Amino acid sequence: MRAKLLEHVLSMAFVTIVLLTALFAVRSASTLVISKEKARVSAYGDLGFVDFKDPFHKALLKDVINVYYPDQYDTNTVIVNSILAGREKEFTDKIQKSYIEEKLSVPKVLQLVGMYFKFLLVYIVVMLLTYYGVQTLAVYRFVKKKQRLLQHDQTFLKKLTHGVKTLGTTAVYFVLFSPAYVIAYSIRTEFNTDTIIFMALLGVISNGLLATYMNKFYAFLLSESRKGYVDTAIVKNLNNAYGQHEKGGISYGEIFRPVKTFKGHVFDHIYKNARNQYLSTVKEQASFLISGLIIIEMALNIHGHLSYELLRQLLYKNYDIVIVIVLFIFYTVKGTEVFVDLLMNKEEKKYENK
Repeated sequence: MRAKLLEHVLSMAFVTIVLLTALFAVRSASTLVISKEKARVSAYGDLGFVDFKDPFHKALLKDVINVYYPDQYDTNTVIVNSILAGREKEFTDKIQKSYIEEKLSVPKVLQLVGMYFKFLLVYIVVMLLTYYGVQTLAVYRFVKKKQRLLQHDQTFLKKLTHGVKTLGTTAVYFVLFSPAYVIAYSIRTEFNTDTIIFMALLGVISNGLLATYMNKFYAFLLSESRKGYVDTAIVKNLNNAYGQHEKGGISYGEIFRPVKTFKGHVFDHIYKNARNQYLSTVKEQASFLISGLIIIEMALNIHGHLSYELLRQLLYKNYDIVIVIVLFIFYTVKGTEVFVDLLMNKEEKKYENK
């Protein structure tokens, strides 16, 4: 475990150094461009007294430069026009880009930190809901399949009910695999899309995240249920009833409880082994989830959120701010990986002690 933690720390340090180096390079390049522009104008002395809006002042500036450099009239004209164009550009940029160009400063960093904690709150809520939903839906599906296998005498009404449920499940899958912006725009007039609750809801039910990892967990359950230790447990008379009304069967309360245990039932071992396999997929799930949240915030143009700020700063080419936001997102991914590795190590120790 120490080796894994060291690997995480080294990777975080390496990426941090690379991004901070890029940050200083961007700021240095920006400062160099500004200093070059100032040096080009300052070569002709202090022109602060010149009113570039006044035609007389413009003509006077040209005459003065011609006096100092009498043998390059054409070059002097180009120089004056260049100075005038530079001053005009400087004036228009102050007006047009006053709200576009932002520099990384302490107030800006504090603003980004506030946005990041908001993003982190949504991320944690969605991750917890998805973690619960993935296991609950997979367990429910597995138990229902076991119940159907045990029911040999299915009536026409039961078959019809099963067909209707299948159609309903198909419709639900259409929703779960729909992009977040499609769902959001379809109900935009009914909900406030700027709320954290709405963001968390979209993060859970959209982009196929819940359905994809529910199917993975279900596959883990099926794989575990076919292993030899399950048959051995059944032979040793460990409870194997799945019916809701059977003695020792699995109830809805056990399926939907947040912390799932099925004591005395063979499914308890199936579930725990499947959950341990699922934990290793949470890392990739975290990456998909973060990508989904970024797409949601960008697609819905939710102001005041980290991902929208990332898009805005990219468009305005404020790359120093972009680098800080990317660093925050990277720390979220690595933090999740560290937490999952610690959790898996804890589970492995439980089995070692038994």
